[in-house]
Amino acid sequence: MTKALLVVFHSMTGGTRQMAQAAARSAAAQGVAVRLLEARDTTAEDLLAADGYMFATPENLAAIAGMMKDFFDRTYYAALGRIEGRAFALMVCAGSDGTSAVRQMSRIATGWRLRAIAEPIIVCTWAQTPEAILAPKIISAIDIARCEELGATIGAGLAIGMY
Repeated sequence: MTKALLVVFHSMTGGTRQMAQAAARSAAAQGVAVRLLEARDTTAEDLLAADGYMFATPENLAAIAGMMKDFFDRTYYAALGRIEGRAFALMVCAGSDGTSAVRQMSRIATGWRLRAIAEPIIVCTWAQTPEAILAPKIISAIDIARCEELGATIGAGLAIGMY
């Protein structure tokens, strides 16, 4: 039976999308079924159908993006007590820090009793002006490789039944 990985993301300027796509491609190469869904389109049923998760968000105003918050708000109680022990990983695209978004998503995952399989990836774009913050992002090859490695890690672990 093929394991399933759900990659949930939100992206306004393209950075987080690039990160999520890189991780999803690498996970799929490990032989798992990958669903890459935007947060606004993801339901509790999508969570219940997956064996593991990757959550990717930009950090906005020292918090997870509103669409990611909406996703967690809409799905949290429907999945509570039904996805315990499943593997997860986190990715954040931030202007300068990213730790607050990681902390928020980690607390939600703790509430769901999920199992972290790796340290979160934070990619800092160093966008500090309104123009730079709103500009389309291009994630560096080095950071894309980090996301690919995280995707391969969770994908391989799911494929062999480690998670």
